[in-house]
Amino acid sequence: MSRVVSADWVIPVEGEPIREGAVAIRDDGRIAAVGSSADLGAGEAFPGCVILPGFVNCHSHLEYAVYAGFGDGLGFSSWIGLHVGRKSLLEVDDMRAIATDGAHECLRSGITTVGDCSFAGASAEAAAVTGLRAIVYLEVFGRDAAAMARFAELRDRVEPVLSDRVRLGVSPHAPYTCTAELYAECAALGLPLATHLAESVAETAFLLDGSGDWAAFADMLVPPPGRTGIRMLAEAGLLGPGMVAAHCVDVEDDEIALLAEHRVGVAHCARSNGILGCGIAPLRDLLAAGVTVGIATDSPASTPSFDLFEELRTAIVAARAREQRPDALTAQTALELATFGGARVLGLDDEVGSLAPGKWADMTVVSLVGSPFEPVEDPVVAAVLGGSPDRVAATLVSGEDRYRRGTSAWPDSRRAARRARSRMLR
Repeated sequence: MSRVVSADWVIPVEGEPIREGAVAIRDDGRIAAVGSSADLGAGEAFPGCVILPGFVNCHSHLEYAVYAGFGDGLGFSSWIGLHVGRKSLLEVDDMRAIATDGAHECLRSGITTVGDCSFAGASAEAAAVTGLRAIVYLEVFGRDAAAMARFAELRDRVEPVLSDRVRLGVSPHAPYTCTAELYAECAALGLPLATHLAESVAETAFLLDGSGDWAAFADMLVPPPGRTGIRMLAEAGLLGPGMVAAHCVDVEDDEIALLAEHRVGVAHCARSNGILGCGIAPLRDLLAAGVTVGIATDSPASTPSFDLFEELRTAIVAARAREQRPDALTAQTALELATFGGARVLGLDDEVGSLAPGKWADMTVVSLVGSPFEPVEDPVVAAVLGGSPDRVAATLVSGEDRYRRGTSAWPDSRRAARRARSRMLR
């Protein structure tokens, strides 16, 4: 063993919380053992803290880390139009700076793995530099061969930084920006695939008959297929394991059944859905149907941060308000969705998402000192309802410190990202 870390509590997720717990880490960065500090030794002790599996943020956009507040209050289609215009003012170097700042913010929030949809491929470079674990889904838009040619160019750009920790995926953006034929071409690559599905009522209206708010943006979109995105992909035989569907807010019961039947993973982004006025996803129905779900932040363009703790609490409030019952989403289940659930959505549950021997030692250490939950009665409730980026004491990826409170400030990346934001405000 190369290292032991201990705390007042260890929360494995796939097991009961361990009081005065510890995690032993092998030389190769994987977990050797999880148990009591009496058995494993105290090693490096974090008093007043809980040790959690690193959060698995199964849907993010690191390249939009400094887009917070742009177009707040606009309708969804107008909001997208604004962001497309502002993004066009950036160079690739700007996107690298923004993505690097976003990766740092994820680590500061206790996120150790992301499933990131990347417009320029800069997310792959950012993850490689910062130590963040990632599947980077290069985005594809359009209806013709030019879309796949752009993907090939991006793939060549990011190839040098790919590794076991930073992996490649593809993201046909959405059914309103990609034809079924383009989805099929993406699926044929045999890569992990992510897309945006059923995000809003306005999306559904446009897909069905070209009507609604999105009609004004028809020249930016593909022709309406005459059915919802989920049904279009199901009819084309394109739903299946390895697909991540972000949002799934405006879904019918039969569409939920299709997602479950074809083992599509859903990234639940409660803050983004709420702030953009898209609605509240039927999380309880998705889970009851057997759909694999992870809690994710989306991007600061809408959320407006990579604060996974805030995402957890919003998901809990939204689920309980929608169902009008306090057990609609418990703290325990929310934590599972943000760790092991996200790992399952990304197909990484054999490697991350819980603290278990053989998995990567991806961990978040959260201090509860001075919180309203001290002394701690239930460490899961305390961490979920009382945690915040400011309370993250350390974030480890493969057993290595990637963030330490008080020592990891990253001022250079923050300044570069702010300069890039300034370019978009001209």
